[in-house]
Amino acid sequence: MTAGELRLYVNIDHVATLREARKTDEPDPVAAARYCEDAGADGITVHLREDRRHIQDRDVELLHSSVRSVLNLELATSDDVVTIACRLRPYQATLVPERREEVTTEGGLDLRKPGERLRATIDRLAEAGSRVSLFIDPEPSAIETAATLKVPAVELHTGRYAHTWREGDQALKQLAAAARQARSLGLAVHAGHGLTYLNVEPVAAILDIEELNIGHSIMSRAILTGMTEAVTTMGRLVRGARRLATGVS
Repeated sequence: MTAGELRLYVNIDHVATLREARKTDEPDPVAAARYCEDAGADGITVHLREDRRHIQDRDVELLHSSVRSVLNLELATSDDVVTIACRLRPYQATLVPERREEVTTEGGLDLRKPGERLRATIDRLAEAGSRVSLFIDPEPSAIETAATLKVPAVELHTGRYAHTWREGDQALKQLAAAARQARSLGLAVHAGHGLTYLNVEPVAAILDIEELNIGHSIMSRAILTGMTEAVTTMGRLVRGARRLATGVS
């Protein structure tokens, strides 16, 4: 990746959420991914949860064969999901924590004592040929542990920033420091969770971050304005903020 560039990956989980509300065949995540890519998305992200509450196995199969950019598969360490990932070998596999009772992923992986299950999952995914990323909180200890696990990338959980950005910039400073630390340890840095059209630009201006994963806000806007407008507007915001940060006109 050229220095200073920023990728926008669009998470399309909530297209499947709407479909599963009626247990029907629309809206179709595969069609949504096509619209996102046509509008400039650099990658497509989906989370195949253990409880299959939105994205289904068949969706991942079809997306794997139809996505023209890259597929970023989010998953926990559940054996059945890991087996699917190892068979399909998506470009990127992002390991995230899961709790059945949560509405959405509420925090990063607990890396205080990374167990053998996590280590074995990282090894399985890497051996299958996927680029492994860990979804973690922007904490120094978590970043240090991620580096010892020898993954190529981390995704910083931006939830604290998303909840407090109107109240001050402490969470933004924490993100910037975490991104800087991760880069210094040789990790590629991604970020996501709770980013919207209103709060994304300061995060996009953090030069150590090279990829943003955004879903809910884009899907919410797409219901009102259409997928093309929703993705192109978000792309314009994040790339414009990055150009300003790098001094490129």
